[in-house]
Amino acid sequence: MESLSREMEKGVEDGVFPGGVLLVSVDCRIEFFEAFGVSDIYSGKRVEKRSVFDLASLTKSLATTLALSGLISEGTIRLDQRVSSVISAFKDTEKDSLTVEQLLRHTSGLPAHRPYYETLVLHENESREGVLHGLLAGEPLLRSPGRDCLYSDIGFMILEWLVKEAAGERLDRFLDKEICTPLQIRDLFFIDLFSEKPAAENQKRENRIVATEKCSWRRKMLCGEVHDDNAWAAGGIGGHAGLFGDAGSVLKLAREILKALQGRETHVLNTMVIREFVKKKGPFSHVAGFDTPSGQNPSAGRYFSSSSIGHLGFTGTSFWIDPENSVIVILLTNRVHPSRENNAIRLFRPRLHDLVMERLLKNREECK
Repeated sequence: MESLSREMEKGVEDGVFPGGVLLVSVDCRIEFFEAFGVSDIYSGKRVEKRSVFDLASLTKSLATTLALSGLISEGTIRLDQRVSSVISAFKDTEKDSLTVEQLLRHTSGLPAHRPYYETLVLHENESREGVLHGLLAGEPLLRSPGRDCLYSDIGFMILEWLVKEAAGERLDRFLDKEICTPLQIRDLFFIDLFSEKPAAENQKRENRIVATEKCSWRRKMLCGEVHDDNAWAAGGIGGHAGLFGDAGSVLKLAREILKALQGRETHVLNTMVIREFVKKKGPFSHVAGFDTPSGQNPSAGRYFSSSSIGHLGFTGTSFWIDPENSVIVILLTNRVHPSRENNAIRLFRPRLHDLVMERLLKNREECK
């Protein structure tokens, strides 16, 4: 697929991103997998296929949502369950009636974002979790639950808290034990910034992690610590951000999701639960834990089927899964390096996805 190589190379040349990896899988075969550009504009280090990216909001789909699907599958929680039945701080508040599903579908009525990090950094590491939980419990709703769809990081921060309460362990440990280890995924992980002794595996991965932003208030180039400010201040592990990974690891999870969407047997996911998650309800573009192609110029482009699901990450990452065509497209970039002000990827993504699908659909027509 020379056209894809040219488009990615042009993305680097035009400054859409310093570096990136594009992986295209069709019918469980890798059709395209290449790396482009640099992981750090100052050192000039090249991006490789095994380069590790800050996945940003892909955390919502690949970590928090899949962890919750596991807890639902084992009967620990239910989609329609009130969050207050697990998190007692929500009882007898305006958030008492909030359900797990409303948080997953971004219909909770919570705001999109709050700069909690400004408060968290004033506290010692060991007290930040309690402070964060107090901020989440006290966050007022902007709208009545279930009425509108408002994409919310805060909702997924609450879901991370819920996973910990329901599972009895942190999200990162639950994900590793229940999903990554059974699938032999080694390079999908969180980085615990409060740990005095970083895991040996993380130390081995350090030279493969790409740089993100030159942060003015942290006063350094970010590399090896989460870009999202709230996740950083909370210690690196969040329900909304904090996951790191390479394209091959994302593909392993995406293939599991694809099999579930197609009603096939999976290794770690409950097909019935995942298929319930992705049912569209009302006029909203978000399903439970995932986004769908929507709007006049969706990031997935024009050719992904209406049953497709995926997610975008602020750092320049994305994945899309099309169950009707058995297609998975993973694009990992460091478009925020060295500055988040670069938004050229908004036009690049749909154009790239159109190129992918045009080529694949043309090949299928020629094979008929």
